[in-house]
Amino acid sequence: MQASHQQPFEPSGFLDRFPVSGNFELLESDLINPIDQPLIPGLPDDLALRCLAMISHGYHGILETVSRRWRKLFRSAEYSNYKAREGWSGNWLFVLTGGSENQWVAYDPEAVRWHPLPRIPTSHPDQEHLGFSCACVLNKFFLIGGTYGARDLVFPHQRALTTNEVFEFDPFRKEWRNVASMRTPRSHFACSVVSGKVYVAGGRNTSSGGGIALAEVYNPLTDKWEDLPPLPSPQMDCIGLPYDGKFYVLTDLVGLLEQETSVVFDPSDGTWLSVDDTWPFSRAMHLGIQVLDGGHICTVVDWGGSSIKTRDVDSREWHHRGLIPPVILPDHPRPLEVFDYGFVALRNEIYVLGGRVLRWEESGTGKFNIVKLSTVRVCNPLSLPLRWREIRPMCEPAFGSILGCASMETRSL
Repeated sequence: MQASHQQPFEPSGFLDRFPVSGNFELLESDLINPIDQPLIPGLPDDLALRCLAMISHGYHGILETVSRRWRKLFRSAEYSNYKAREGWSGNWLFVLTGGSENQWVAYDPEAVRWHPLPRIPTSHPDQEHLGFSCACVLNKFFLIGGTYGARDLVFPHQRALTTNEVFEFDPFRKEWRNVASMRTPRSHFACSVVSGKVYVAGGRNTSSGGGIALAEVYNPLTDKWEDLPPLPSPQMDCIGLPYDGKFYVLTDLVGLLEQETSVVFDPSDGTWLSVDDTWPFSRAMHLGIQVLDGGHICTVVDWGGSSIKTRDVDSREWHHRGLIPPVILPDHPRPLEVFDYGFVALRNEIYVLGGRVLRWEESGTGKFNIVKLSTVRVCNPLSLPLRWREIRPMCEPAFGSILGCASMETRSL
């Protein structure tokens, strides 16, 4: 079996990409216009700065070509601090794919543009990162825990390392930084944001083959982790869900379509309890369960087909909304079902990202080729019939299997 991939959209040049940092400086002698020229003719600079700060990051590559003074402004600490103070980060999707060597990409839906992010300053740059969780809170993107292991066959017996590291990406300054580490290293664990704090529970590490019962919570305002009461029983390969102001820990029971109980943490009284409930599951844990605007819950069940289901807020019943459509390759006569794709919600829409298909080659003795996709498809699951549209594909190096994805919506600070 051979692998190939669709050629994804690639930004036309450096200005379409995120700069590596916000500390770029330009000599005054390099400016085309005199330094005393206004940012926008006819407007005082403070008002012009406010206007420019409201523009999405996705347009910066184009706007930096207007003048060298604009270019210097968009890459300055003054500009990023102003946007951060006003909470104007815009909406974002963050995606990591297999084979990208741990380089995330971000999508700006306002500008309809993808951008590769700077490299994460991890101490394991040459190893593949799996089993992590990611969360967005207070206009920041957090990458939490996971396992680092050999990416290739050069060191096939290299022992995997489970980490407690946490990295924060600042979309205003376009840079990563280390923040406080979890108290317990863990991978494949439940993680959710509830009332502005990041809750984690369960998972696995090298010292607990049967799962972890420990739980903790992170406050991004103080950059501190605190222990929570342990789970009623150890959990591994679990996912988290913020629902009704509580932290749900849901476990994928192999071979079963539904789990009839949920373990729930209530921050108001600091207790865990089990509640009778029904949750459909996917074989791919990273698909998870997404919360839409208005408290609607949406998931994908891929047992025998990729069925989109939503949950009624009042009755808590699940309803089939439709199927994720197959893809049609330009050089293949039949529709092909996608697997290993990502699934994330932003406002009232869901995004189906990347993935792979098996294409049968008729030539020679016949064989299957793996085609890695960069396609992105979007629909509103609350509006029937489902109307799918395809938007700009992911940029390099993102294509193929999705290892992680998350969405961030603008929140005023």
